[in-house]
Amino acid sequence: MTNVIASNTGLPELLKKIDPTDRVALDTEADSLHSYKEKLCLIQISVPSPVALSNAERSRGTGSTAAVRDAKPGLPARGGYVAASTSLGMTVQSVCDFIVDPLGNLDSEPLRHALQPKEIVLHGADYDLRMLRRGLNFTAARIFDTVIAARLLGIREFSLAALVKRFFGVELHKHSQKADWAMRPLPPRMIKYALNDVHYLLPLAAKLEEDLDRLHRREWFRQSCERAIEVASTSRERSQDELWRISGAGALEPRTGAVLRALWQWREKEAEMADRPPFHILQNHELLKAAESFTSGRVPDYKHFSARRRETFCEVARSALQLPQSEWPVMRHRSAIRPTADIVRRAEQLRARRDKSAGQLELEPPFVASRGTLEAIATDPEQGTRLLVPWQRELIGID
Repeated sequence: MTNVIASNTGLPELLKKIDPTDRVALDTEADSLHSYKEKLCLIQISVPSPVALSNAERSRGTGSTAAVRDAKPGLPARGGYVAASTSLGMTVQSVCDFIVDPLGNLDSEPLRHALQPKEIVLHGADYDLRMLRRGLNFTAARIFDTVIAARLLGIREFSLAALVKRFFGVELHKHSQKADWAMRPLPPRMIKYALNDVHYLLPLAAKLEEDLDRLHRREWFRQSCERAIEVASTSRERSQDELWRISGAGALEPRTGAVLRALWQWREKEAEMADRPPFHILQNHELLKAAESFTSGRVPDYKHFSARRRETFCEVARSALQLPQSEWPVMRHRSAIRPTADIVRRAEQLRARRDKSAGQLELEPPFVASRGTLEAIATDPEQGTRLLVPWQRELIGID
């Protein structure tokens, strides 16, 4: 059964289904590709279904469809009780899918409270955890990240589509991946896409969990999921003096850097006024080229600029060029200092131990520890505890 909930009257049914279960699957959709300030647009929720299917329904993989309550126009219901079968012929548990519309007239506090004690199943948890914290003020206490589970099992193709194909023989289509999730009404194909992202997570988690237990890697999984929660809860905000330093900025001369800084600030204002992502105004590589052009005496032009935008673009560049040297930014060029021979030797030793352990366990070496992580630990061994969880340190031989 699939319900779309866009008002408070639809919440009790969902909360009633969340309450008795210990595990709930979630996914989110946002509008980062279509607006200046990214916002949470949909929360897809899947819970175990208490309905027992008939043998005929199981064989068809379908069930009855319930009526939609509180759905906005264009947010139709879809699906039913589904009992999918794996390629191994194993029947997985039926689930009940919901879509919560946080852009509707909805008090999300009851939902946040209901989810708090549950284990949350996610695929690639970091982004969803950050969106749930920002849009729902929700921080998960426990998670089951299907990407972490798959990688701990040595699975190389761990996208959701690849895992669903591997375990359930179902092809997922990603046609709405870059769609504008803030639009209302949403077309049925986008609803279908959103539901597919959550529908298989509970049975997928159950299958991965069995394999983790078989390989005695459940404790490793727990450690990695706890670290994922910890990392997602940290702020990624940077100071204003860092934001304009896009890739390639470090190679610029200070005067050109002053122009780039001014153009970046101009682009932010334009994007905010238009409620569009900054790259819709001008992409980063074009911003760099424009700063270099202005400094060398050339005036870049872009066909998609309006007359007003073109005028203000040139005006801020001219103002930046007139700044005294004392107001130019300090350019932070990449350090040319090479690591010492001892650091290189320690990094190689760590890499050799990592590769040996990863090979024996059929894990991807970078999943055990990335090259950058090994180099950081070789430089400062105390970084090991901060950068790696216990099972990773154990495999590499770090105390």
